[in-house]
Amino acid sequence: MAKIRTRFAPSPTGRMHVGNLRTALYEFLIAKHDGGDFILRIEDTDQERFVEGAIDIIYRTLEKTGLVHDEGPDKDKGFGPYVQSERMASGIYLEYAKKLIEKGEAYYCFCDAERLETLKQVVDGKEIVVYDKHCLSLSKEEIEANLKAGKPYVIRQNVPNEGSTTFHDELYGDITVDNSELDDMILIKSDGFPTYNFANVIDDHLMEITHVVRGNEYISSTPKYQRLYDAFGWESPKYIHLGLITDENHKKLAKRSGHSSFEDLLEQGFLTEAIINFIALLGWSPEDNEEFFTLDELIKKFDYHRINKSPSVFDVNKLRWMNSEYIKKMSDDAFLEKAMPYVDKVITKDLDKKKIALMTKSRIEVFPDICEHIDFFEKLPEYDVSMYEHKKMKTTLESSLETLKDVIPLLEKFDDYTNDSLYAYLSKYVEEKGVKIGYVMWPIRTALSGKQMTPAGATEILEVLGKEESVSRLKTGVSLLEKALGR
Repeated sequence: MAKIRTRFAPSPTGRMHVGNLRTALYEFLIAKHDGGDFILRIEDTDQERFVEGAIDIIYRTLEKTGLVHDEGPDKDKGFGPYVQSERMASGIYLEYAKKLIEKGEAYYCFCDAERLETLKQVVDGKEIVVYDKHCLSLSKEEIEANLKAGKPYVIRQNVPNEGSTTFHDELYGDITVDNSELDDMILIKSDGFPTYNFANVIDDHLMEITHVVRGNEYISSTPKYQRLYDAFGWESPKYIHLGLITDENHKKLAKRSGHSSFEDLLEQGFLTEAIINFIALLGWSPEDNEEFFTLDELIKKFDYHRINKSPSVFDVNKLRWMNSEYIKKMSDDAFLEKAMPYVDKVITKDLDKKKIALMTKSRIEVFPDICEHIDFFEKLPEYDVSMYEHKKMKTTLESSLETLKDVIPLLEKFDDYTNDSLYAYLSKYVEEKGVKIGYVMWPIRTALSGKQMTPAGATEILEVLGKEESVSRLKTGVSLLEKALGR
């Protein structure tokens, strides 16, 4: 069997959409699963959509995700250039288009915009030009005269009106389309640039690509690709068309969703490893239904025959959960490197910031969550005293007031403000009182934080805040409770 060669061929039009990243990931995994090559090719023939800096984004994304290409613009292994505009400079696309003209599989079209306007039809609610093969009937002399006169032209594929075209997809099987449904698509545009579709076929063949992975929105174009392969007498690659990625409302994942690109997700505090793991499962599942994989594990497990044709829902909540699991497994040093910028945003006081950060490690789903978990360390928020009432802890406003009044003098005369010592010290009071630990710790934690949920228990918060601030907040709690109880 020939060596597997896949290619990722993005257009440099901005940030990398998660759909494109999934395509790159699957192409990488298909190649690496069988010891093949993964090629990067830049498709920049659509100059109107070109975005400055987008090529750097492509390189940066592949590097961050570990999808290392074996060949590309920076790694020419003899199949280059790997940038379409550079390939075009050699005249390669026009050369192959002319070969099709010689075979009767393509033709020059000199129709101007005014004539094309008259050919517009509404198909599936869209206004499109359905070309009528007018220029196919031009004589050789007419064509030469037009070319000599410098008349603008395009080169169109010549698709017969009769018969059908069949291609095979690895997931969908054989797909047959009546040729009458196919238009004579443009191969070379009037500016001399090849169309995306034509350049794809030429480049894939010359680069010996064995497997082509793309979204199933390209299924309708694939018969035209197949006709080109057949016209040249080339073997077509294996096609793998992927289902759509949708949002939670089953609409196409759009930029306005806020999480449609890889860089969006990084900025929102997701880890690269979690993103790749999650995206791998958007349309593929292993035999054992395992959910967590490193990239190396994905390479070993990935079987493209297990890709699902159905649309995949980009479930942000699942990604957040998966990300939280990855965060929990991080080393403390790696976690702190990511977490400290968020802590520094919130905490300006001279507190143990590393200790505060580590409190949140098992509590957050994405790193920006840290801010809302720790803001009370900087300043006690205004809070509703009803929080002191807790059925499970069996606390009431009265019992909480009594507890705080009891513990304030104890904590004022205690100096060892370390978690273990504080816990042992307050446990003695609990024992003497003959109550459960939560009965005492709940009002203390509430007075210290002003929150129902905190990333740590009462004694850990006491340790970080220190004696002076802790006692001050407990006294504030007493005042609020007395006011609420009319005392």
